[in-house]
Order: sequence, then C-alpha cells, then structure tokens
Amino acid sequence: MNPGDTQRRPWIVGVSGASGTPYAAAVLRALLGAGESVDLVVSRASRLTLLDETGISFRDAHWRDDLRQWLARGADGKPDTFDVPDESLADVRYWAAGDLAAGPSSGSYATKGMLIVPASTACVAGVALGLSKDLLQRSASVTLKEGRRLVVCVRETPLNGQTLKHLVSLDEAGANVLPASPAFYAGATHIQDLVDFVAGRVLDTADVPHSLYRRWKGQLGSASGEG
Repeated sequence: MNPGDTQRRPWIVGVSGASGTPYAAAVLRALLGAGESVDLVVSRASRLTLLDETGISFRDAHWRDDLRQWLARGADGKPDTFDVPDESLADVRYWAAGDLAAGPSSGSYATKGMLIVPASTACVAGVALGLSKDLLQRSASVTLKEGRRLVVCVRETPLNGQTLKHLVSLDEAGANVLPASPAFYAGATHIQDLVDFVAGRVLDTADVPHSLYRRWKGQLGSASGEG
C-alpha cells in the first residue's frame, strides 16, 4: 500500500534519545513482519545514541539505507544478524523530527496509534507537559488528544520524583506506560532474547501479533526445561 493511500493507517514509531536502540529495532522488525505500516520519527538526540550504540549515522537523505543497516544489526552489535529485504521497508514512511508540518502532527492524519521506544525522561516530560518541541512530542500529543493508543516504553533508572509524576500524568491521560524491564521466565539465553521480550510486551500492549518471546503457560520450570 502506498504512503498516500487513504486506507493506510500506520503505527507511528518514535525513537527518543534514551539508551536502548535495539528495543526500537526489534519493535520495527516485528511491526513490519506483521504486515503493519510504519511512520518513523527519529529524534535528534536519538541519532547520537544510535551512533554511539551501533556506529550507524542516521541521515535524512539516506534514511532507508541507514534504517536497513540498523534493523539488520543484532542486539549484541553483530551486523547482518537479520535479513532486511527491500520489500520489507516498502511501507515505512520517514518524517524528520523538525518537520512540524508532517502528517502525524495533525489529528486528521489517520494512524493506529504511537509507540515511543525507547522513551527518555526528557521525552516523557515533554509529552506529559504538552510541549510539542519536535515532531515526536507533537505526534504523541496528537495521539493522546485523538484517543489513540500511546505506548511509552521508558528506559531510565533510577527514576526521580518529577519523572514519576510525569509518568502518572501520562497514565491518567490514557497512555500505556511500559518500562523497558526484561523478564527471565521466558528462558532467555541471549541478549537478543531480553530485548525481544520488551519489544514483545510493547506489541502486546498495541494488540499486534508476534512471536518474539515464549509466553507464560502457568507451568513452573518451563523456562529451564524442568517442568
């Protein structure tokens, strides 16, 4: 489906400057694998984090090539861990963070909702206070005012009182606050398993089907093979 198609209803994925770019990559791969359309907003701060964590420079003019390289990288930093064919990126639309005239800045632009992965404390504060200082924050504010699903995957520790208040404000406004807290009951044996668990919980909250982690079935010892 072409980005201009009136039937297209994407998920907006906002990537803020918090550490945790592998979480964003896992969510994006799973969304595309589920056949979902994606509108991508990468904040200016997140570009520095992405460069630091992966060595990848995310450039507006070459965003598709840079995105493909990013999504192909495993959480352990190994390149070409995942196959990312050209057709898998066919329904991704990228919006520059400074483009406040972009589609997602308006409530009349149809979307399924927005996933902020990872969400920094600065991003949390901006969205909670309605600052709309860039397209990421503006898109989140629009998502809330339109009553659409907003998942905020906050990645920071420890959390101070002010940030906790901001998170409560987002919860009261209708957002789903989802800390990037990996669990171990799914039998993780690799860093990618821990990343995929968090990404899977984000997608669970958005009601997007996936197979990123093994679900709890009520049987003790199942993760270790003892059950």
